[in-house]
Amino acid sequence: MADTTPGQPDPGGQREPGGGSEPSGPAPAGGGRDSRPARQFRPSRGRRVGDAIMGVFVRAGLVPSTYLLTTRGRKTGRPLTHPVTVVEEDGGRWLVSPYGEVSWVRNARAAGRATLGRRGDRREYALREVSAQEAGPVLKRYVGVATATRPYFGADKDAPVEDFVAEADRHPVFELLPISEDRPGG
Repeated sequence: MADTTPGQPDPGGQREPGGGSEPSGPAPAGGGRDSRPARQFRPSRGRRVGDAIMGVFVRAGLVPSTYLLTTRGRKTGRPLTHPVTVVEEDGGRWLVSPYGEVSWVRNARAAGRATLGRRGDRREYALREVSAQEAGPVLKRYVGVATATRPYFGADKDAPVEDFVAEADRHPVFELLPISEDRPGG
């Protein structure tokens, strides 16, 4: 699969070249009274095309709360870009992986930082992965705003926060900590 150039959506979807396969098999449910079986993420050509199209709209700033996330490939060192939805909760900003431990999550963990861009602005962030207790309220908020990803969660949007805490190990959450000023050119 091809790598991206800075500011371009990753035509390889959620995977880094040579990054191995994504998790497969049945996904565990959230465990609470409102939980349901969660859909399992599978990369596909359609998703890559959709991400590329979405990238055009995100870059123009036409998709609310959505940015282009750029991480450095942990094996290649090349920039890889994916559209992501940023959650604002209790005065903080959070990055959620609705599809589990995909390549951008592994790259973010390895680098400890990433860049978010849209409308020509790019900002670099340090990333702090949070505990399940911290992630629960953020995941609940995320499911409320990122409606297209709801099938990947066992907990329903109206489920209590405890149900989201119970499935937080399947949806990594990172706090975004700004480390540079906004700058043009993204």
